[in-house]
Amino acid sequence: MQFASLAPTTVHRLIAHGIAALGAAHILLAEFGLVTITGWLVGLGGALAYTAKVDRLLSDADRRVITRGEMSAQTFAYFLVSLAWSVPMLLLAMGGTPLIKLELWTILAMLLAAQAVICPAIPLGTIIFGALAGTVSISQFLLSGMIDAAAAAGALVVFVALGAVEGARNFLTSRMAESAMVEKNEVVSLLLREFEEGEADWLWQIDPARRVRSISPRFAFALGMDPEEIDGKPFIQLIAGDAWDTGQFPSSLHDLAERLKQRDSFSNLLVRVTIRGEARWWELSGTPKLDEKGNFDGFRGVGSDVTEQRESADKIAHLARYDTLTGLPNRLMLTESMGEAMRFAEQWRTKCAFLMIDLDRFKAVNDTLGHVVGDQLLARVSARLKEIMTENELCGRLGGDEFAIVIRDASDLGRVEHVAKAVIERLSLPYEVDHHTLYVGASVGSAVGPRDGSTVETLMRNADLALYRSKDAGGGVHCTYEPTLHADAEERRKLEFSLRRALELNEMSLNYQPVVDAQTEQVVSFEALLRWNSPEHGSVSPAKFIPMAEDTRLIVPIGEWVLREACREATRWPGHVKVAVNVSGEQLLDPHFSTTVVAALAASGLPPARLEIEVTESIFVRDGTTARNTLEQIMALGCSVALDDFGTGYSSLGYLRKLRFSTIKVDRSFVQGAATGNPESLAIIRAVVAMAQSLEMTTTAEGVETEAELNMVRNLGANKVQGYYFGRPMVASEANRLFYQHNAARGAA
Repeated sequence: MQFASLAPTTVHRLIAHGIAALGAAHILLAEFGLVTITGWLVGLGGALAYTAKVDRLLSDADRRVITRGEMSAQTFAYFLVSLAWSVPMLLLAMGGTPLIKLELWTILAMLLAAQAVICPAIPLGTIIFGALAGTVSISQFLLSGMIDAAAAAGALVVFVALGAVEGARNFLTSRMAESAMVEKNEVVSLLLREFEEGEADWLWQIDPARRVRSISPRFAFALGMDPEEIDGKPFIQLIAGDAWDTGQFPSSLHDLAERLKQRDSFSNLLVRVTIRGEARWWELSGTPKLDEKGNFDGFRGVGSDVTEQRESADKIAHLARYDTLTGLPNRLMLTESMGEAMRFAEQWRTKCAFLMIDLDRFKAVNDTLGHVVGDQLLARVSARLKEIMTENELCGRLGGDEFAIVIRDASDLGRVEHVAKAVIERLSLPYEVDHHTLYVGASVGSAVGPRDGSTVETLMRNADLALYRSKDAGGGVHCTYEPTLHADAEERRKLEFSLRRALELNEMSLNYQPVVDAQTEQVVSFEALLRWNSPEHGSVSPAKFIPMAEDTRLIVPIGEWVLREACREATRWPGHVKVAVNVSGEQLLDPHFSTTVVAALAASGLPPARLEIEVTESIFVRDGTTARNTLEQIMALGCSVALDDFGTGYSSLGYLRKLRFSTIKVDRSFVQGAATGNPESLAIIRAVVAMAQSLEMTTTAEGVETEAELNMVRNLGANKVQGYYFGRPMVASEANRLFYQHNAARGAA
């Protein structure tokens, strides 16, 4: 920048030198004659011409790298000009009066000052000129005995040189500041241009009257109008649609209008707008802008269309609270509704009720006709339940063949009996499903709050106890909770006592169900499944003793044993085969669980990469932060984590964003629903597979029982398959035999 600034001042410097040269020639002409003066003028002109040429060559110096030769040429040009101006003062050494010397020095001093003013960027030229011309002049004054003039000349040269250096420093500082400002403006302009050219976001600006100004192309596109149609129109009118004429604004538009009126900044405000008659959702942020005097000058901000995200959030919220198979509220929504009913009953001194429903003979339908028919039957049952409900009741599915009803106002206890009786009668009528006439009944247990329980959990548990009484009575009846039902709790206590000794007495064992590659059908892992065969209670179902183990925290020592046994057994399998162990939420809440995993791996010698921990979505509901931290510690060891029963109870998208699962297991209900051509199940599996691929996760389809189901999930993109088609849960020796048989088959081939 310094050297490039010389070219624009070349003409001014030449004019200054020309005027000074004419003045010097006039003074010296009488002393030295026309020929000498002419020769001197020619020499000076040549030096100035060379300087102008060098300046012109450096005019683009601010856009490229300057060579050392160019800088040397510029310095040499300054030296020539300075030397040319020193010649007249040298000539005066051969003669000349003191007055002529003072007159000539006056011209040189003025030229030195002009050099410093006209060329502030390059102090070197001023310093060289002052050094040569000043030294010669001072010498002449001293030889002539003009001590005062010599001192004055020396002081002038020094001060001009110092001023030139300081001027150059100021010049450079100001130019660097200007350059930085230009660069900053370019960056800001680039960012704004990129922002406005984005896919979703746009800028908006309104004046103090809330009329749109400075319309960006993206904003006009979002409104579906041309900028000329938008300019000057009220912002609220543009986005309100028909509501502008009727005055029936959505609450979010009222909120926006109030913030604009109050001149409050806002961020990420979700507003329901109407664009070309279509309802959309916008997310707006805005801040008041002020003019130079600090007066309010309108608003400016950014916005984006988040309609798709809003719809997706609504779908996720629906999936979180509704059962995908039946469309009924799920356990989460039932629990929330029961909580609201309990609070209402406590506030107004009324009663509420919770009814639990279990289908009779449903297991027989599943076992004989398969889960596909069973799922269709559950959908028919759900439809009948909804027909019975009034505004005072809410029915939902707890899971499997268990349903529940929340009665918000049960002040008339006869209403509870009426609803239970209607449920039993309606669900006991025959069903026509897939050319089969099916008969199932219903058992109902109820508990009234707050009489039978002051909390949702207590009320639900007591209704469950009443349901057990109904089932024990042979089904098809309604039982209400009674304190005598605690006899069942005594039986449960005995079962719990036996469970506490089960590990000590070696009553626990593990079965292994194979998981195969969907393409090659080779075993890639086994899921370890816990079994309990009690001498006193017989073979106890995991569905019965595992919830009991979780309630009593026995799941922690049992889980430790399962980990050790599964890791030990896995060391006998080929090196590429993993073992998957189901982990309860109670285990993940144990602060020492990661240490348990390390101990199991160390004792068995199993590489961490061959251990996969399976968790369900429900573990994140109680204490999601603790569970996530524990799983992150496990993954740091090298173990993988699979998400089981995906989408059956809670919304998992938030967990998938926060935690890097290795595998997502598609629940069997979706697989079986898709096998029958159910469009919702097919869509869900496709979505899960696509999402898993995007997140670099694998998918395992559970519950595959036929070749048709295998081909279906394979075509949908599932990576792994698990189900009875490839093998039921088996003991360890049978699992090992699979590899021996495979190796023998390869050897025979």
